[in-house]
Amino acid sequence: MRAARLIRMVLLLQSRPSMTAAELARELEVSERTVTRDAQALSEAGVPVYADRGRAGGYRLVGGYRTRLTGLARGEAEALFLSGVPGALREMGLDDAASAARLKVSAALLPSLRDASRTAAQRFHLDAPSWFREPGTPALLPAVADAVWDDRRIRARYRRGSREAERELEPYGLVLKAGEWYLCARVTGHGSFRAYRVDRFTGVATGGERFARDADFDLPAFWEERAEQFARSLLRAEVVVRLSPDGARRLRHAVDARAAGEALERAGASDAEGWVTATLAVESEEVAHAQLTALGPEAEVLAPPALRERFARDALRLAARYRP
Repeated sequence: MRAARLIRMVLLLQSRPSMTAAELARELEVSERTVTRDAQALSEAGVPVYADRGRAGGYRLVGGYRTRLTGLARGEAEALFLSGVPGALREMGLDDAASAARLKVSAALLPSLRDASRTAAQRFHLDAPSWFREPGTPALLPAVADAVWDDRRIRARYRRGSREAERELEPYGLVLKAGEWYLCARVTGHGSFRAYRVDRFTGVATGGERFARDADFDLPAFWEERAEQFARSLLRAEVVVRLSPDGARRLRHAVDARAAGEALERAGASDAEGWVTATLAVESEEVAHAQLTALGPEAEVLAPPALRERFARDALRLAARYRP
């Protein structure tokens, strides 16, 4: 543990002209007293760490000292490519590896380029979850991520409605979608690839046996296909809705965007009032009621009759509520 910290300290000092004890303590997550002891230990080991005294003082490396410990380990190199997604790294347990990789890259850069990571971080940040929700980190995500990195089979228990099922899986990849983690895996002995929500796993046992990855498996392509299939599988009902020009513009923000686009493409010409009639694929009448309510008076449901009657009742209740 201390050896790794000493290496990080050398890399930090190599990547910057000088650092105060407070800055080093913050980066290394230790006390300033520990920083002082570590600096002394490095000096005794032959690393030319020099301490500048005074209020503006700090620690620096003397004489252009360069360490040869900047070679990236495999895990660090892999984590570096994910460093633009800090929350995802933290949830998968890769935060330390990415931090070490960034330090090594920074130490290997020319002095004029060493602020590149800081300037990039100040300009670009990815916040994956959607608004108004606090996504929880699945407890078993780190174990699943380890199996994905190592190509090791897992035996997973997961919830299917009110029941639990167990499968032996070959974990190929993880996908973070709107704050939810999904595992794309092949069922051992079955040959088919499937997607599982990680927060529905109730147990994960990692075996010692590695599996041979299918070189033709394309994670982005697989996810895009499955996501589209899943979205379409939910749209099992249809409603006929009449839309004002404003309602037609807002439709894709109220319902599934692809379903809205297809419905408007198939819609006929506008009527005398400028309204269009479209047949819209929806998940259910209940979901359609919640979604189309957002359009207010810019939408009129024509069918099915039960849904139209529900909106009529809503309109009467609203009129009574807002009566002067």
